[in-house]
Amino acid sequence: MGQKDITEKVLEDYNDVFADIINGLLFGGEQEIKPEDLENTTVHAQYKAEDDKVHELERDIAKYWKEEKVELAICGIENQSTVEKNMPFRIIGYDGSAYRNQLQQERRRMLPVVTIVLYFGTDRHWNSRKKIKELMEVPQCLDSYVNDYQMHVFEVAWLTEEQISHFRSDFKVVANFFVQKRKNRDYIPDDPTEIRHVDEVLKLLQVMTGDRRYEEIFRKKKEGVHSMCDVAERLEQMGIAKGIEIGRNEGRTEGKIEGKIEGKIEGKIEGKIEGKIEGKILVYRNLCREGFDEKEARRLTELPEDVMPEDVSLEQ
Repeated sequence: MGQKDITEKVLEDYNDVFADIINGLLFGGEQEIKPEDLENTTVHAQYKAEDDKVHELERDIAKYWKEEKVELAICGIENQSTVEKNMPFRIIGYDGSAYRNQLQQERRRMLPVVTIVLYFGTDRHWNSRKKIKELMEVPQCLDSYVNDYQMHVFEVAWLTEEQISHFRSDFKVVANFFVQKRKNRDYIPDDPTEIRHVDEVLKLLQVMTGDRRYEEIFRKKKEGVHSMCDVAERLEQMGIAKGIEIGRNEGRTEGKIEGKIEGKIEGKIEGKIEGKIEGKILVYRNLCREGFDEKEARRLTELPEDVMPEDVSLEQ
C-alpha cells in the first residue's frame, strides 16, 4: 500500500463515511446500509509463497455488514490515485483472501465479498482494463474454461451532480472537491458544507493533491476550520505570507547581486586607471633618462599634473 492509500483509509474507516460511500455509489443514495450495521474486519491476509515464506496482503479497508447480528456480506474499498494496470489481479487476490479466511474460520454460511475501487485521478479517466481476461492472452481452446473476474471502479472526479447529491457524509465534500479540481486545476475550495472529520479530510487532500499547504493547515491552522470555505481562507492567508517572504528574499538576492556587480565594475575601472597611469609614468621616466626635460616628458605622456612620478614605485 502506498502513502496515499493509508491516508484515505483513515477517513473511510469511519462507519458514517463508509456506509455513505456504499449507499451513494451502489444503491443510488438509498440508505440500505446504516453506520451502526457495520463492523470492522481484518484487512490482513496471509499466504505461503514459492519461497516457502508466509507473506501478508493488506487491503485498504473492509467491514462486515450486519442486520440484527446477522452477517450479510463483507464490503471492501480500495483507493487509487493513479491508474494501475494490474489492479484487477490485486482485487481478486483481496477477495480470494476474504473467502479463504472464511473457510479457515469454518463458517456455516459463506458471506459474499464486494469490493469497489475509488479512483481519485483528475487528469484522465481510468483507461485500463477492468477484467482479468482482458489482461491475458488466453488460448481460444481454453477460453471457456478460464474464469473471468471484473473489478468495479468509480471515478470520483467524474461523478455527476446527481451522484454527489446522494452523499450525506464528508465524502460529499471530498467528491465535490475532486470534481471541481478536474474542471479547474486552480480551483479554490468554496464548499460551505460543514465538515465532521476535519483532520482526516485535510490529510486526504494533502496526500491526494500533493499540496502540502493542506498538511500545514492540519498541523498548525486547523482551529476554526469547519468547512472548505475556512480552508480557502487559510490558503489565502498562507499565500499572502508566502508572497511577502518571497519578496523579501528576492530583495535580499537582488541587493547582493547588484553589490557584487558594482564592486566588479568599480574594481575593473580602478584597475584600468591605475594601469594607464603606471604606464605613463614608466614612459615619462624613460624620456627623462633620454634627455627630455620634465615638462616636455609630461606633455608627451599626458601625465596629469597632480601625479608625481618620483612618489610612485614601479617594478622594473
